Amino acid sequence: MRNVTEFILLGVTQNPQLQKLLFPVILFIYLFTLAGNLLISVTIFISPALDSPMYFFLSCLSIIDGSYATSVAPKMMFDLISKNNTISFSGCMTQLFAEHFFGAAEVILLTAMAYDRYVAICKPLHYATIMSRTLCSFMVGVVWILGIIHGGVQLLFILQLPFCGPNVIDHFGCDLMPLLELACTDTHSLGPLITANSGSLCLLTFSVLIVSYVIILRSLKAYSSEGRRKALSTCASHIIVSISFFAPCLFLYLRPVISFSADKAVSIFCTLVTPMLNPLIYTLRNAEMKNVMKNLWSQTRKISDK
Repeated sequence: MRNVTEFILLGVTQNPQLQKLLFPVILFIYLFTLAGNLLISVTIFISPALDSPMYFFLSCLSIIDGSYATSVAPKMMFDLISKNNTISFSGCMTQLFAEHFFGAAEVILLTAMAYDRYVAICKPLHYATIMSRTLCSFMVGVVWILGIIHGGVQLLFILQLPFCGPNVIDHFGCDLMPLLELACTDTHSLGPLITANSGSLCLLTFSVLIVSYVIILRSLKAYSSEGRRKALSTCASHIIVSISFFAPCLFLYLRPVISFSADKAVSIFCTLVTPMLNPLIYTLRNAEMKNVMKNLWSQTRKISDK
C-alpha cells in the first residue's frame, strides 16, 4: 500500500539566514568538484605520458565522483533557494538508486586501485603483464555492473515498503535511514537487512584495502629507503581518499536503523566534500600529474598567443 506520491525534504537546515549562506558554499563546492574531476579526466585522456592502469582507474574515479556529487547537489541547492522543497516518489527513488549506484561503484573502484598498487609494488617485474588493458577494462566493467546491482537491490528493498504518511523527510535527500523511518510497517527485521547491504559492502571492501596495504607495507622492507619513499608516495593519495570515503560510509550504514544529529553533516562530507577533495589530493601529491598539467597549460598558452 502506498498513499504517498511525494516527499517533503526539510533540507540541510530550516534557518533562512543559514540557507542563504550555504547556497554559495555548496555551489562553489559542486562547481569545483565538476571542474576538478573533468580536468583530471581530460588530462589523462589526452596525455600519452599518463597512459597507465593507475591513471586509467583515476580517470574513472573522477567520472564517478562528478556523477556522485550530481546525484545530490543540484536538488540540495534548489531546495536552499526554493520554498517548494518537495520531490516526487519516482524522483526520490531515482535519487536513491543513483546515490547508491555511484557510491558502490566508487567503493569497488577504490579496491581495484588498491590491487593495482599491490601489483605495482609487490610484483613490479610482472606489472605490465598482469595489469593488461584487457584486465583493467574488465575490472572497470565489473565496477559498473556491481554498482548497478547494489543500487538496484537497495531500490527493490525500499519499493517493497508501504508509505502511507507522514511524508516529511528530515534530510536533504532520499536515503535509506530517513525512508525507513517513514515506512508504515515494522522495519526492525527488514531495516538491518537493507542497511547491511551497504554496510557490509563498505566493511568488506575496506577490509580488503587494509589487508592489501598491510601486505604492501611488509613488502617494502626489501626496498631501499628511496624505493620505500617513492612507493609510499604513490600509495599515500589512495590511502587518504579511501579513508575520507570509507569513514563516513561505515558511520552511515554499519549501524542499527537509528538517525543521529550528525547524519546530515556526514552525508554532505561523503557526497560533496570527498569528491571535491579527490582532485586536489591526486594532483597536489602527484608530481607526474602536476608536470603534465603544467606542460598542457604551457602548450595551450602558446597556441592562444599565436
